Amino acid sequence: MEIPRGATDWAALADAPLTYSERGATRGPLPAGYAHVHREEPIGWGRRAFDAATSGLAGWAMHRGAGLGVAASAPTAEAGSVALLTVGWRRLGLVAPCRVVYTLDDSERRGFAYGTLPGHPECGEEAFEVALTAAGEVRFTVRAFSRHASALARAGGPVTTAVQRLVTDRYVRAMRRLAADPR
Repeated sequence: MEIPRGATDWAALADAPLTYSERGATRGPLPAGYAHVHREEPIGWGRRAFDAATSGLAGWAMHRGAGLGVAASAPTAEAGSVALLTVGWRRLGLVAPCRVVYTLDDSERRGFAYGTLPGHPECGEEAFEVALTAAGEVRFTVRAFSRHASALARAGGPVTTAVQRLVTDRYVRAMRRLAADPR
C-alpha cells in the first residue's frame, strides 16, 4: 500500500519527537528494557553486489521488496528524512511513521537507522547495514531494539513478535535479491 505524497505533512513529522530516548543506540550495546534483534547474513559477493544492495537499501527498495508500503519525504534515506511504512492490506494496514536518525556511508559499509515517531505501533530504533568484507563477501545486518507502544501491538503479544521476525526474514530475502541485481 502506497501513501500519496501530497497527503502527508512531512515538516510536522520531521519535527515530531522520537518515541524513545536512546537515539543512536543501535550503534553500540542495545539498551535494556527492550526486545532486541541482531541478525547478520551473507547476501552476495563483490563490489557490484555491494553497490546494488546499498543502492536498493538507501532507496527504500528493501522495504518495498519485503512487502511494505513506503512513502518518504526524500527519495533516499538521509538523516532527518521521514518515512511512513505500511504493513497490511488496503485500509486494514498499519502505518508506522519513522525518521532516519543516522546514516553510514564509507567505501565498505553503508546503511542507516530510523527511530519511531508517534503513531508507530512500536517504540525503538532499527538499523540496517551492508558491509563488504576484505574477502569480498557482502553481509547484511539488522540491529534493533523495540517494545510495544500501541494497545494493538500489546494485545498482539507473541503474534506481534512473530510478525517482526517475519519482516526481518523478508528484509534478508529482499537484500539477497537486490545484491543479485546486475545493475
